[in-house]
Amino acid sequence: MGAIGSVNVGRIRAIEAKTGRSGIDKRPVDGPVAVGVPGAGASGFAGDPISDVDHHGGPDQAVYAYAREDLDAWEPTLGPLRDGVFGENLTTRGVNVTGARIGERWRIGSTLVLQVTVPRIPCRTFAAWLERAGWVKEFTAAAVPGAYLRVVTPGEVRAGDPVVVERPDHDVTIGLAFRAVMTAPELLPDLLPALGALPDDVRERVLRRIR
Repeated sequence: MGAIGSVNVGRIRAIEAKTGRSGIDKRPVDGPVAVGVPGAGASGFAGDPISDVDHHGGPDQAVYAYAREDLDAWEPTLGPLRDGVFGENLTTRGVNVTGARIGERWRIGSTLVLQVTVPRIPCRTFAAWLERAGWVKEFTAAAVPGAYLRVVTPGEVRAGDPVVVERPDHDVTIGLAFRAVMTAPELLPDLLPALGALPDDVRERVLRRIR
């Protein structure tokens, strides 16, 4: 069974990107954080601001999770990485985030239930935050994107909470969806078994590909 390693909440700060401001700077917090269904352009995490409301937040991107093991794998390239540095709300331990299936549910703690929706798509703000030229291409090539989740049942989350995974009966993973969207559109039809759990924009891309 996996667990939540840290719960990370952001703050708006100036950044050299198109928006000029970002909430990507997320830091671990002590104690529980309330998680609910957000409106458009909002985070599911209480007290977690979003600056670029046109491209982030909303029900299908309510929570972003990244595995501690994947951060560790980046350290030989990027140097020491603290929890939350990729802008993730949840840094997991013992959870195969890249291998998570679209639509699978994570039961966290006593009440919170989240559902995996789509991989994170890297942007220039992410590159500016890490101050790394070519980061979008580098992150895309690695294909370890982390996962966005929607809130099925609101609740609280804190570091150390267990994560119980309920997997659907298909093999459409975050890793497969990322490759299909970013580098291999010929894989888009392979996402059909998870069509009902995908956000509208990705669902439309799949349907256009098979028409």
